[in-house]
Amino acid sequence: MKNPLPRVAAIHDLSGFGRCSLTVVIPILSTMGFEVCPVPTAVLSTHTAIEGFTLFDLTDELPGFIKHWEKLGLRFEGIYSGFLGSVAQVDIVSNFIDAFSTPETLVVVDPVMADHGKMYASMPPEMVSEMRKLSAKAKVVTPNITEAAFMLNRPVPESMSEEEVKDWLRALSDLGPTMPVITSLPLKSRESQSAVAAYNREDGRFWLTGRPEVPIQYHGTGDMFSSVLTGSLLQGDSLPIAIDRSSQFVANAIRVTFGYSGLGHNEILLERSLKNLLSPVLSENYDLLP
Repeated sequence: MKNPLPRVAAIHDLSGFGRCSLTVVIPILSTMGFEVCPVPTAVLSTHTAIEGFTLFDLTDELPGFIKHWEKLGLRFEGIYSGFLGSVAQVDIVSNFIDAFSTPETLVVVDPVMADHGKMYASMPPEMVSEMRKLSAKAKVVTPNITEAAFMLNRPVPESMSEEEVKDWLRALSDLGPTMPVITSLPLKSRESQSAVAAYNREDGRFWLTGRPEVPIQYHGTGDMFSSVLTGSLLQGDSLPIAIDRSSQFVANAIRVTFGYSGLGHNEILLERSLKNLLSPVLSENYDLLP
């Protein structure tokens, strides 16, 4: 019998506290109508932005995990990878993609390793070159501007023109992905917005969307964006609609949270916004970059 729900393998860490990674991916994709099969890469007490976090690396467990799934003959409409617990996991995830994907499988790689101009505390420098290799396996890659700069061996820009954004997207596509997406863009033409740009190599078109910035940083928003993007594309949305839906969802979750004070650790109230994923696409706020 055909699985009545499209199935997504989610290769991410599990943080016990802090809405990010699997605690974001699972509720978002489940709400969007997908069976989420988690592949935990590490177990953390909290996300890595909270001082004193503990991390248990699951690298040694993953081969047996995958071998069991191979015996079961599992197949997936989507494979979505994010935070990896070690450099050695890159080859394991690459092999996972080879073993479980078909030409129709949507492979999304979010190269979670850096933000605000520097690597995350748990990430060694060699993760950059390894993420380049893994991105070659993806159809969609979703770095923030810091991760994109590291992957392209370029300085992290303070501001960018639209032509520069297009050049960066082409360069990311040259690494292998058909549809690169860059978030947190410091775009000159949208200085007061959180901008996202995307490129579809198959039709040669570039897309841009953005939402007004709120003067606070919340953790887990990148995971939220990439999760909604994955679900949207699997639902059949076009690339511009997918990036716009993702940006809109994150912006709404931020504004729902921003009205509260004293939450601590910049925790975003994801659960208050999940119902928005069930709404039809009523409007769009994207532009075609010439």
